[in-house]
Amino acid sequence: MLVPPSLKVHRDAPVRSLRVGARLDKYKLIGRLGEGGFATVYSAMDTIENRKVALKIPDARYSSNVQSVDELQREVRIMAQLNHPGILQLKDARTIDGHFVMVFPLGNETLGDRLTRRTARATTIDYAIQMVDSLAYAHEKRVLHRDIKPDNFILFDEGKIRLTDFGLARIQQGSHDLSASGTLGYIAPEQAMGKPGYRSDVFSIGLVIYRMLSGELPEYPFAAPLPGYARLRKGLSKDLVALIRKAIDPVPQRRFRDAVAMNNALKKIRYPLSDRSIVQVAATQRTTRRSTRRVA
Repeated sequence: MLVPPSLKVHRDAPVRSLRVGARLDKYKLIGRLGEGGFATVYSAMDTIENRKVALKIPDARYSSNVQSVDELQREVRIMAQLNHPGILQLKDARTIDGHFVMVFPLGNETLGDRLTRRTARATTIDYAIQMVDSLAYAHEKRVLHRDIKPDNFILFDEGKIRLTDFGLARIQQGSHDLSASGTLGYIAPEQAMGKPGYRSDVFSIGLVIYRMLSGELPEYPFAAPLPGYARLRKGLSKDLVALIRKAIDPVPQRRFRDAVAMNNALKKIRYPLSDRSIVQVAATQRTTRRSTRRVA
């Protein structure tokens, strides 16, 4: 397990700007993958291990603020304790040349990128099963993510998808008011009021799955019929449709209490598609296609 470092930002030394081709210790920056409000993600080459990685590097102004350093420390410590195949593994975290650097395996693309193209129904169901399972594991560890959205799921080879970006995550210890952080469109109504909980994460992942299967993202407050609802129902089992509707119920008490309960309910749906063309395999909770060919 990765041991979280003590973040030491050397404010007296000038911090050099980063550009493609620059070196940070053993890492050579290859390209810029994305940029958020506080950090930029780069693809890079680990020149010692000869493998490509992703580097998350907070803005220098952000990482030099004492409160922000504490938040970075919390993110590192939360990610260091999570060991699950559906959660992006933190490989390294330290300060290099005045920049705080978090190192992760490099995926192929985000789920947000993937949603711009058509995806087979069976593949989408398989992704959804993995996503709920990874969030259930986080909730078992009392970790509240607070920013579930397509861009925070990374796709890898062999149909694997992993949850990442625990920058807003908290260890759930009773009920506490927090800032209304999250992403517009996926944030639960109670989270927007500063009262997030496990049910808030359930709401967010329910909306992500709804969008994956319908091509639409309902806007709160919801009005019937939900946009894309006919497309959502097409080909899905009634049990799976009911599960998604329960997850995105505007009333928190009507949702699953956490992703563990949602995951348990999802596992009981043996045939997610109405034509039973795929079936959940209990041992792995992955889906397999059923052959319709007859053997002579």
